[in-house]
Amino acid sequence: MSTGGDILVHLTAAGGCLRALAARTTETVEEARRRHDAFPTAAAALGRTLTGAALLGAVLKGQQRLMIEIVGDGPLGKIVAEADAAGNVRGYVHHPHVHLPSNAQGKLDVAGAVGSGHLYVVKDLGLREPYRGLVPLVSGEIAEDLAYYLNVSEQTPSACILGVLVAPEGSVRAAGGILIQMMPGAQEDEELVQRLEERIRAMPALSRSIDEGLGPLEILLGLLEGMEPKRLEERPVRFHCSCSKERFSSGLVSLGKEELEEIARTQGGAELVCHFCGQVYHVSEDELRALIAQAGG
Repeated sequence: MSTGGDILVHLTAAGGCLRALAARTTETVEEARRRHDAFPTAAAALGRTLTGAALLGAVLKGQQRLMIEIVGDGPLGKIVAEADAAGNVRGYVHHPHVHLPSNAQGKLDVAGAVGSGHLYVVKDLGLREPYRGLVPLVSGEIAEDLAYYLNVSEQTPSACILGVLVAPEGSVRAAGGILIQMMPGAQEDEELVQRLEERIRAMPALSRSIDEGLGPLEILLGLLEGMEPKRLEERPVRFHCSCSKERFSSGLVSLGKEELEEIARTQGGAELVCHFCGQVYHVSEDELRALIAQAGG
């Protein structure tokens, strides 16, 4: 298993014609799997989505955030991942206890578990309204779907590779992703495009490379060899949820005095669970009464 913590690297190549990002997200994905008790196929789907969010989030700035939502008709239901510019990611899958037989290639059947549907990307860029993009799922494998979104919705020719290797006992052994994007004008360089496509096709499985100890920078430098890659930055990636008891309590107040009194009368206190991280918050009857006073005031 690869060591050294989760990290994302950002490079340019071919005189600035290419933007290249690569991430190792093993610990992040394993944390998500553990928190949600995700079975192997669900863990792979959630891990790919979290990694994709981390890659897209790496080009955000300041307090900007984004959310990827995959809504398919397969047994997984909805998959949601959020990321910010600092490398914090969180997410969940609606039905984490999903594990399907291997597909025809002997791999985890993520596409079968996702099914047909749509991919949504919502970006909070600090403007009055968030940016919203929507595309149909083209494969359900998530990497191809994200690349399709970037090509169609953001008009940025992109290649995306996402991999999650799950150990026989169910834990995540390796996870990571690569995103290569053509900057304006680069797609006219047919030789560059062809060379890059050939190299991506010839790559060994990304999760296997990470499992063997290769870091994101080594993998990218190998992929971009001879294309004058230039390293821009590195940043850590981690599973981090911004939930808190105070935030959930504020949400309870918004229910209104009557509904809160009904909860206090029938249940005493309340138990709140964060979808994103699985954290459970207990609100005692006394705390609930204080919230009722707030709601009534």
